[in-house]
Amino acid sequence: MPSRASSSAGLALWLGLAVLVVLLDQFTKTLILGAFELGDVRPVTSFFNLVRVHNTGAAFSFLAGASGWQRWFFVGIGVAASAFIVWMLKKHPTQTLFCFAVTMILGGAVGNVVDRLLHGYVVDFLQFRFAILEPVFRGGYFPSFNVADAAITVGAASLILDELLRVRRGK
Repeated sequence: MPSRASSSAGLALWLGLAVLVVLLDQFTKTLILGAFELGDVRPVTSFFNLVRVHNTGAAFSFLAGASGWQRWFFVGIGVAASAFIVWMLKKHPTQTLFCFAVTMILGGAVGNVVDRLLHGYVVDFLQFRFAILEPVFRGGYFPSFNVADAAITVGAASLILDELLRVRRGK
């Protein structure tokens, strides 16, 4: 069992990484807000654009058309998830991949909560287009996203990998 001091040092490391994710997320969003008007699109490659989109919903604009209550609903979910993740980090300090995964989710969740509190929406700016996506997404454009969303995705993939490795070790 890890000592209390090593657990605190580990927690500080993971929370520091989450803060870095939040800072990178907010920095990139500030750049976009300063350089783009809502709806602006700047092609970078044939399959990647920088854009400025405001998402009042959640992933894939879920509940974006609601009357405004969703802002506080998603803030509440983000705050509750963040508290739960900090508890998980304290409870499992020696599980490095697990802690990395939930830290990425924490940083992304807090980054998007900050947007909802400051603006009432989340600023998205990364847009990819792939022809293979056309049957699912209009024009093949994957829904725009941001650094926080990318961190959440990396965290979710890492969480799945961690569980697969845990199951494999158990056999």
